[in-house]
Amino acid sequence: MTDQVPPPPPHDDEQEENEVLRAARERQQQREAAEAAQAADAEAAKGKRGWKTAAAAGLGIGSAAVIAALLYANRGKIK
Repeated sequence: MTDQVPPPPPHDDEQEENEVLRAARERQQQREAAEAAQAADAEAAKGKRGWKTAAAAGLGIGSAAVIAALLYANRGKIK
């Protein structure tokens, strides 16, 4: 015969949660915090950013892309 193992003791679900429930709860808290931060940023940024800021950001990103492309193209000549 096989050994009979007693069932695990009952535990209080409110005190102990499994990893799936904990991850879901943490994800919900993160989502709520992100939404609150996004709402605060949107409120603070009303009317402060315009097309000039977007153009400057676009130029910076474009310049970095051009430099990266030139470095990649000339990587054999640098040695």
